[in-house]
Amino acid sequence: MLIVSHSSLKSGILKQAVFKLDAFKTDGDTRYGIMEILMKKITFLAVCCLVLPAFFAGAQNAQREPDSRAELPLRRVALFSSGIAYFQRAGIVAPSASGGQAQVTLSFDASDVNDALQSLVINDPASASPQVRYAAENALWQILRGLKIDLSASPSVAEILNALRGAELEVAAPSPIRGRIVGVQQPPYFAPPAPAEDARLSLLTSQGIRVIALGEITSFRFIDEAINTDLHRALDLILGWREDGTRNFVVTLDGSRRREVVLSYVIPAPVWKATYRLDLSGSSPFLQGWAIVDNDSGVDWENVEISLVIGRPVSFVQDLFQPYRVVRPMLPLAIAGVAEGRAHEGGFDFAGGGVRARAPMSDSAEAESANAPMFARTAAPVPQAASAPAITAGVIVTAEGQAAGDQFLLTLPNPVTLLRRQSAMLPLVEGSVRAERTLVFSGSRALSGATIHPELGAELTNTSGMPLPAGAIAVFDGGMFAGNALLGFFPKDERRFITFGEDLSVTGNAASATSRRITAVNVSGGVMTISCRESREVEYTIKNASGEERRIVIEHPVTPGADLSEPATASDRSAALYRFNRTLGAQAMLRLTVREETPLSESITLARMNPEAFLHFASNSEIPENVRAVLNRAVELRRAASDAAAHASQLETRRAHLVSEQERARLNLEAVGIDSPQGQVFLSRLVALDDDIGNFNALIEAAAREAERSQRELDDFLATITV
Repeated sequence: MLIVSHSSLKSGILKQAVFKLDAFKTDGDTRYGIMEILMKKITFLAVCCLVLPAFFAGAQNAQREPDSRAELPLRRVALFSSGIAYFQRAGIVAPSASGGQAQVTLSFDASDVNDALQSLVINDPASASPQVRYAAENALWQILRGLKIDLSASPSVAEILNALRGAELEVAAPSPIRGRIVGVQQPPYFAPPAPAEDARLSLLTSQGIRVIALGEITSFRFIDEAINTDLHRALDLILGWREDGTRNFVVTLDGSRRREVVLSYVIPAPVWKATYRLDLSGSSPFLQGWAIVDNDSGVDWENVEISLVIGRPVSFVQDLFQPYRVVRPMLPLAIAGVAEGRAHEGGFDFAGGGVRARAPMSDSAEAESANAPMFARTAAPVPQAASAPAITAGVIVTAEGQAAGDQFLLTLPNPVTLLRRQSAMLPLVEGSVRAERTLVFSGSRALSGATIHPELGAELTNTSGMPLPAGAIAVFDGGMFAGNALLGFFPKDERRFITFGEDLSVTGNAASATSRRITAVNVSGGVMTISCRESREVEYTIKNASGEERRIVIEHPVTPGADLSEPATASDRSAALYRFNRTLGAQAMLRLTVREETPLSESITLARMNPEAFLHFASNSEIPENVRAVLNRAVELRRAASDAAAHASQLETRRAHLVSEQERARLNLEAVGIDSPQGQVFLSRLVALDDDIGNFNALIEAAAREAERSQRELDDFLATITV
């Protein structure tokens, strides 16, 4: 069935016409037949059929053969935790009866088209030049408007015929009538909206203009094959551009034989989630894992092989669907003028080089991987009281793991059927695990100043032979729910702590102190380098009020750049934590001191040190004796240079005072006159001050030379000492 939606006639009654394609044989070739109207209104006969080529014209006017537009069945889905999924479709295709091309239709949500364009892979052993056609994002309605028959506005049949005035048409009303379209008019005596069947088609025939009611027409066809061709093309475009938000890709495959083809692509999909159940009851803790899969697409997954990928591939989207146009510069006409000189840059020669293939797995390694047990059945080191298990081992068949490049693939053993818009929880792993109960004491929380309880937990070892994805764990103990835990990505053979509650019978706190000690002092080139170690000491105090012995792991935050000095080693270390395994006795108290030391270094230019800093380092008992002796000598020289500079400064001050007095005496002398008795006194005072200034000049010169010599002696000493 082919449904063509269009706007109503002027009456507004006719909303849809549903057409059926009948195929028949003409001279051994398959041709399109009549589009017969199936839906009819009670109030009138809406006979508005579009007759395709070859119904009246015969085989010589036939234009094309039917397309094979089957969708290949979905065979495989691989879900990633990065928001994408790999889909694989496979099925049998065959050329048309006359040896033409096979076509496969792929439907995508509009939001997935860019990913499909970026990742679509066609695997066809017989096709030498496959093609993928689709309607561009902003070009569909432009193309429709540019065709000889414009369906861009979903026109009615009357509007289509009226828009093609002048075109040659053959109608059956019921006998054949051939002519050119003059127009389609509504009867003037009807107030709009008029019944659709009362619209009148005017045809210019060899006998004159014939006026025919549309309700009397049983079929019609266009004589101009270009119009028929554009009609097919318009319907193809509309079919590929559905109004429900999907976009159709038509994959055209050449080839002359029946064969199986595989199409694959990557499009966005909900991430798959892992969830676990861990039963710590009994001597063999038991783990059961499930994968939660969501099919939010509009396609049913029927008997599909589902794989779950553990990995984090790079994934991004480029807008390949939207046509891009570049802005080109407008250049003047090259009618005349002078050629412009420019320099040409050299190119890069990219010599062909292959990508080195990944080394294949050896036969023995492959066999070992294939036969690896899901979980090693080992008993937990700490015995437990017998109780009814919350999870019992059954006959659940879980996923099989294998390497996929640098990622890991978990494939469910049986095909899965998951209807559209539904989700499912599927078995992932199951088996006994290696687990050891423990308490986990968080040093970071204790250092905040509060008294805390350690967390109930267990140390798991991944003995499954494959990595496990991150997920939540529901922990059971003694046949009851014990708490929830979180598990990060868990590589095989690694150990990982999980915690699921607090032990209220155990409390603890932490106290810290920081100190610094000098380890070495060097003096060279006037620079003193002091090496020291800053020590941060934390004392943990943990009390067990219960009557049972506990294994406890104390987690101490790593200080960046620091070295662990006490204890000498840690039981385990992560990027951010030291872990110390200890045994906490029944009704006992445990103390643990953790010391970290950070090496520090400080460089000081001695010439810029003030006297107080010199005295501080010269009297510091942590400074080596030979360095202190050098610093004491430097203190003496620095004091001598300072005294000489201070003496010269004092002389400068006194001379400045004399110069000021001399200037005052000169002003007084000018005021009273040199011949007055008082003037004679000021003159004598002026002469005496001049003699004193001359004496001070000599003293200042000597003091300046002494200060310069003392400072030079200090600088030379500081620059040449090496200890």
